[in-house]
Amino acid sequence: MKIVVLDGYTLNPGDLNWEELERLGELIVYERTAGEDSEIVKAIGKADVVFTNKTPLSEKTLNQVPTIRYIGVLATGYNVVDVAAAKRRGIIVTNIPSYATDSVAQFTFALLLEICHHVGAHNESVKKGQWAGCTDYCYWNFPLVELAGKKLGIIGFGRIGQATARIARSFGMKLLVHDTIEIKALEDDTLRFTDLNSLLRQADVISLHCPLTESTKGIINKDTISIMKNGVIIINTSRGQLVIEEDLKDALNNGKVAGAAVDVVSSEPIDENNPLLKAENCIITPHIAWAPRAARERLMNTAVENLQAFLNGSPVNVVSN
Repeated sequence: MKIVVLDGYTLNPGDLNWEELERLGELIVYERTAGEDSEIVKAIGKADVVFTNKTPLSEKTLNQVPTIRYIGVLATGYNVVDVAAAKRRGIIVTNIPSYATDSVAQFTFALLLEICHHVGAHNESVKKGQWAGCTDYCYWNFPLVELAGKKLGIIGFGRIGQATARIARSFGMKLLVHDTIEIKALEDDTLRFTDLNSLLRQADVISLHCPLTESTKGIINKDTISIMKNGVIIINTSRGQLVIEEDLKDALNNGKVAGAAVDVVSSEPIDENNPLLKAENCIITPHIAWAPRAARERLMNTAVENLQAFLNGSPVNVVSN
């Protein structure tokens, strides 16, 4: 059996290994595969099994590689694969559903705490001599924010949203949650489910953890921002297309939104003309919330388990259109 990994570098830049996959078949790992259809088809060749992270597998591509029996997406989101076309060809498609839950929740608060305390900027100012030359024993160059008692609005309450809520509780925050499924058993005096508009109006901080769907695309836009509190903070570690970036830029620059932090943008790598690059009080990180080694190890292990289950005739983590 021939196994091809189309874009293995982000998962394994050298600190992991591919040994467990090698035990299951003849393995070829490409660090990257160009997005052109001809290059993808060439890389796949006569493979039975293909793993992809962000390399697209369109119907056009799948029609040119008839040997594929299995596609493993090395991520939770699987929109890079035309799942309907794969299904028509009898190809099983799987994903990795929960490998980075704790990592992303942790990173969400890394972003939020940076907005609240500007640790990096204050560190830089000290090293430039501002503290040594200060008349007083302390100073701060930005407003400092205490989270206790603040309301955190979580849009999307799957595994990551729930993990984020657990951390928020430890900071003494109150939780407003919006999701298509309301789990009333989780409600208590610190957490309640609510409709989207109520969340937007009441939250001091809004954190996005919902999937990208037709109903959530552009959920943060000039209209939804207009009903938010003045001085709200917005965090996005989910999908860049959830935000209309021009609208968020405007709200940051006019002060309606006090601060924002995004680990994802609408087109990645970020376009040099992305509006958020010209936004005030906006932190942008290069899609790294998922990437601690422990999370990537879980991803690798689950990818192997997914393939082994398929080979055993009982596939797991199968996605459908």
